[in-house]
Amino acid sequence: MAAATALGTDTIPAVVSRAGGALEGPDSLIDAEIPAPEAPTGHDILVEVKAVSVNPVDVKVRAGGGTSTDDRILGWDASGTVVAVGEDVTLFQPGDDVYYAGSLERSGTYAKYQLVDERIVGNKPKTLNHAEAAALPLTTITAWEALFDKLRLTAEDTGTLLVLGGAGGVGSILIQLAKTLTGVRVIATASREESRTWVESLGADVVVDHSADDFEQQIL
Repeated sequence: MAAATALGTDTIPAVVSRAGGALEGPDSLIDAEIPAPEAPTGHDILVEVKAVSVNPVDVKVRAGGGTSTDDRILGWDASGTVVAVGEDVTLFQPGDDVYYAGSLERSGTYAKYQLVDERIVGNKPKTLNHAEAAALPLTTITAWEALFDKLRLTAEDTGTLLVLGGAGGVGSILIQLAKTLTGVRVIATASREESRTWVESLGADVVVDHSADDFEQQIL
């Protein structure tokens, strides 16, 4: 089935990176029309992207783009609505709101529509809008893997966990997961007053200033 049959158009809008390099460069990020994705097959779903987020990996991939004139579609995180599904899809149907972090092997999320494997997709939380949901996938996966795959914490674990940069994307999710799903005491670092207030609201037991001269003494 051709793309035009799936979407009724041969092209879709996207934001692409051509030359990479500094963000100020004329071809660093530009609006473009790209070929529409083909109709989904197998476990693929076709998502109308409603919101995306920017991660450090996007900046690094773009900055390392060199002088290639090939359009590169960046973006990992997205939230959107399913518009079509492949024949093997069992988890979603058209009209479902979803969110996900993409794959290195596929084009990124900075496009109006994207094909993605249903097995790395989740239902968008009903309490979040698309912009809020799009901010979660990559940071949440990173925080979850750090706590439960690497440190192997459980609900029965206690002790103290130090979270550096507690107001950042990964840190802010990690604090909430640790306080909700484990018994650890969380010490988080933050320097600005608004950051300290934010980290405290997430449930950190102690907040210390990592820019202070006595930082090490504060966390002992």
